[in-house]
Amino acid sequence: MIIIMLGAQGTGKGTVAGILNKQKGWIQLSTGDIFRENISKGTELGVEANKYISKGCLVPDEITISMVENRLEELKNEDGIILDGFPRNLDQAKKLDEILAAKGQKVDWVMNLETPRDEIIERMMNRRVCSKCKATYNLKLHPSKVPGICDNCGGELIIRADDSDEEAIKKRLEIYDTQTKPLVDFYNEKGIVIVEEISQRINRLAEEACKDFLSKIEG
Repeated sequence: MIIIMLGAQGTGKGTVAGILNKQKGWIQLSTGDIFRENISKGTELGVEANKYISKGCLVPDEITISMVENRLEELKNEDGIILDGFPRNLDQAKKLDEILAAKGQKVDWVMNLETPRDEIIERMMNRRVCSKCKATYNLKLHPSKVPGICDNCGGELIIRADDSDEEAIKKRLEIYDTQTKPLVDFYNEKGIVIVEEISQRINRLAEEACKDFLSKIEG
């Protein structure tokens, strides 16, 4: 089973994918993790990707797609894969369909997370990331047991530079609206999108969204 996580930054895609991983054993495949692994191993694709990442630029589609394709091949015997952070645009989505079709597979479900923009901004400005294992916390919603220290590995929790500036966050959300949001229409035409709202306003967080999603796809 192939599941795609859609939703703007700060909607909790990584958290939801992590819950599904624990509950169902499905592999959480994050493009950020793929980039870091290839860069740390010094692969040819990793070296090319780092040229862009080190300058704060987006990695070209052809490099991203090649990395994802390689990882999907490595995971071809897994029962379920959750794609978190890919595809980001229509070209990537169409290429993913081609890659999966060649393997006799397809995207089975798309989980689209929606959160009010004011909550997203607040959530991102309160987000902290472990400097070692990259685990994510939130000062209000999901704080670490010891302030500033990762529960998993004891690493220092830091704030990402692009999470500390409200205007920068708004700019990233604008990019999402223009580049990634059209994917919802693309997958809606296939009839595989399930919308899950995650919001403090209605007291509905990741656990409830996961439970509802599983009930819908498993009957």
